Amino acid sequence: MGTNHNSWGRVLRRSRATAQPAEFGRNAPGGFLPYGNGRSYGDSCHNDQGHLLPMRPGAAISAFDPETGILTADSGVLLSEILAAVMPHGFFLEVTPGTAQVTLGGAIANDVHGKNHHRRGTFGRSVVRFTLLGSDGVETVCSPSDNKHLFNATIGGMGLTGIIEAATIRLMRVPSANVRQTAFRFSSIDEYFDAIDDIDAAHEYSVAWIDQLAHGANLGRGVLMAGDHAQDGGPAKPPSAPRLAVPFSPPVNLLNRLTLKAFNELYYGRAPKQPQTGIVAWASYFHPLDAITGWNRLYGPRGLFQHQSVYPTQNARETTIALIECAQKHGAASFLTVLKRFGDVPSPGLMSFPRPGFTLTLDFANSGDRTLRMLNALDEIVMNAGGALNPYKDQRMSPRMFEASFPQWRDMEAMRDPAVMSDFWRRTAMMLDAAQQPGKQSASG
Repeated sequence: MGTNHNSWGRVLRRSRATAQPAEFGRNAPGGFLPYGNGRSYGDSCHNDQGHLLPMRPGAAISAFDPETGILTADSGVLLSEILAAVMPHGFFLEVTPGTAQVTLGGAIANDVHGKNHHRRGTFGRSVVRFTLLGSDGVETVCSPSDNKHLFNATIGGMGLTGIIEAATIRLMRVPSANVRQTAFRFSSIDEYFDAIDDIDAAHEYSVAWIDQLAHGANLGRGVLMAGDHAQDGGPAKPPSAPRLAVPFSPPVNLLNRLTLKAFNELYYGRAPKQPQTGIVAWASYFHPLDAITGWNRLYGPRGLFQHQSVYPTQNARETTIALIECAQKHGAASFLTVLKRFGDVPSPGLMSFPRPGFTLTLDFANSGDRTLRMLNALDEIVMNAGGALNPYKDQRMSPRMFEASFPQWRDMEAMRDPAVMSDFWRRTAMMLDAAQQPGKQSASG
């Protein structure tokens, strides 16, 4: 059975073979890969030599205790569906990524992070336990105390350890889902780094939008948005259907240098010069682009690449400048340029991407070889800074970059279910493995 289970980047769009989770087993050519809602940007959610196992059909929340905030749900349940169930009881996700349209299983498998990593770390820290189905038919309950090594490998393991059937997570009680936001603009990257220590110490959440096209004395200018759940935020509206939609991909990239320059000038110019505080709706603070169905189509028919890196605090200022200048040198324009801090709260995940430092996210329309050359140049800056790339945002990092980012990949390979494989793992870890062990064959390709 072939279906168009594409990633969010839409660089490689094609019909992909699927199978039912009940068909998950060994000795299948190309292997299997659990598939959530396709919000990974690259090929970590693809398995073009084998079969995808869609987890959304029939997924449901099975239990929620409004006294403790403990919830159990099938892995295919969306975070938006969880929020709709728990917000009326005064609860919220401890960690929420930039979209609520990811599945519970996907949030665990990618160990997603949010705007409060400096306070609460990654999503994996909210996981109480989960049930993992292996290709041998054995179901294993994993938690920080039971089957801990498999628990740690599955959190951030990109679905490679088996099928997460259901998971139990811990939610946090909040006075309101809405956010008391303090926002202000900064005129250069130096102003951001001069302010961020005090901002992060005072607030649960913080994130900065960067004008990637600004240069000279204004290089790295942007808008900093700090927030906390409002004590007086009033009733919060539950998740709703998107108000707008991009129904088809335009023939050209609409988020080009000309349109982005105009947008950036407007967005920066409207931001307050001095800190301004007010109540904002939770959805607009945490998931603003969820209001537009198919916004990724605006990048045109060839899709987009997202480049998210993390690098140490001690060289963060100069690394951020180098990355922005590199993109400018290559004539590229990034619409969603986001800068935030990763704290030192450790993740249980063996392959978790966040680590102490700062993370910069850039996205670019796919212009072929020109874009790939720029992305490779960005990689070199990150590698020289002692940083890493985010695998579930990636479509093209080299095995060398992958190993520099995740030197513990061999431990992950040892925990991988032999019948599970992804295109990402095949082109990174398996390439490294083949180079080190010529002649070794993988049961899943």
